[in-house]
Amino acid sequence: MAGATEALPDSLVIAPQWIGDAVMTEPLLRRLHARGERLAVGAVPWVAPVYRAMPQVDEVIELPFQHGGLQFKARRSLAKQVAGRFDTAYVLPNSLKSALLPFLASIPRRVGYLGEARVGLLTHRLKNPGNKPPMVAFYSALSGDKGGLENDRPQLRLPQAQAAGALAALGLLPGGYYVLAPGAEFGPAKRWPTLHFAGLARLLDRPAVLLGSAKEAALCDEIVGAAGPGRCIALAGRTSLEDAFALIAAARAVVSNDSGLMHVAAAFGVPQVAVFGSSSPRHTPPLNGRARVLWLKDDPSYQPPLDCSPCFQRECPLGHTRCLYDITPGQVLALLSAPGFAPPAN
Repeated sequence: MAGATEALPDSLVIAPQWIGDAVMTEPLLRRLHARGERLAVGAVPWVAPVYRAMPQVDEVIELPFQHGGLQFKARRSLAKQVAGRFDTAYVLPNSLKSALLPFLASIPRRVGYLGEARVGLLTHRLKNPGNKPPMVAFYSALSGDKGGLENDRPQLRLPQAQAAGALAALGLLPGGYYVLAPGAEFGPAKRWPTLHFAGLARLLDRPAVLLGSAKEAALCDEIVGAAGPGRCIALAGRTSLEDAFALIAAARAVVSNDSGLMHVAAAFGVPQVAVFGSSSPRHTPPLNGRARVLWLKDDPSYQPPLDCSPCFQRECPLGHTRCLYDITPGQVLALLSAPGFAPPAN
């Protein structure tokens, strides 16, 4: 539980199942908290740590659901446990199954976007935009507020003791390493090549810590082998998400694809370079004044132009993925080395 108090929360938020999307919901939760709503967030276990790093969340309810399948029995059982606790539910994902829990719990006011034939499950429905709007604005609109926050950038917070403990366990000092996040859960069309990550690691002036999920461990091991001895520490699948947060928050800078960890780095305000290919920084940008984006679609000097980008596909439909292969380690290093970009070297 985050920030437990005597009174029960009066609003239930059904969270997305992706880490990056979860980070981008923070401005919505900040809006709801600012107007006096007490918040419980229902989140799957791999996303729950994101909400524990949001001070405005009073309670995190871990949902015993997996990707895929309706799992109606489990939803009905949990609905009985939370029935009568909440006045409002905000259903952030667009799926039918995500709206079932608030409906089965008879929460009086159920807010969400239209989609997947769930008209009868929601009491307050927003029209789903046909284009791909910025995701922070997409989630924040569920509050019903017209005005913007003074700062709409997602923000995460970690207890200092937790951050210090994670670094001490690995013998690392704040600012003494870079974080590279070479994975992207969505698919290979969002991943900068492993050989490019390895080439960058060879160019850096201090070690690189490789972070990701257990599914990305082989990817990180490949980078370690190609980068050479002593250049990288592979931790994909070997840390908790909370410890990964601590490592990101204390890094000299972070280099990533368009991924969940990119949004985590942005929410901690860390200097970062985000490499985009098949997706668009207009839709899911790293909302961080210290972020730099590399996207060849926006580079007028790059020829021939990338008319195929953004395709938003898991794999390159044309089979070349040059939107990523043609971004060089030297280009990333130039941004990392730009005056004033990262903290002064120790």
